[in-house]
Amino acid sequence: MKATFRTVMIALLAVALCGGASLAYAMEGGGHRHGGMHLYRQLNLTDAQKQQIKSLVQAQRATTQPLRQQMAASRVAMLQATANGTFNQAQVQSIANQQAQVMAQLAVARESIQNQIYTQVLTPQQQAQFNQLRTNQINRINQHLQASQQTPAATPAQ
Repeated sequence: MKATFRTVMIALLAVALCGGASLAYAMEGGGHRHGGMHLYRQLNLTDAQKQQIKSLVQAQRATTQPLRQQMAASRVAMLQATANGTFNQAQVQSIANQQAQVMAQLAVARESIQNQIYTQVLTPQQQAQFNQLRTNQINRINQHLQASQQTPAATPAQ
């Protein structure tokens, strides 16, 4: 039971941190925007600010490229390790641990670039607006968590 709980917790961490990888990818021009990037669209950035953000993200691209490559390789390894109904818990655990480490590094990189944007690009008025948008986002997440905790688990029909 303890090993199963640990596996579930690592999987949840991996899923949570996957958002960081998605944001790093989105910030570089691919995919849908996640995390804090959609907040920036609501700040009425000037063309100069957009260019500054683009430059900051491009500068970070070299740093995150090896991490994104490691993440892609680990996704392939996981798919191969679980192909055709195969499941070796030790192997899957090892791959999940590697993914978690890379996702953590990507999350740190994402927060670093967001900090740079906040401190170097946004005006004080935009910072205040961003803070309010972020507070609203946190409140929505907390409301969702509270609602999901209050909903009783469905009991299987017998």
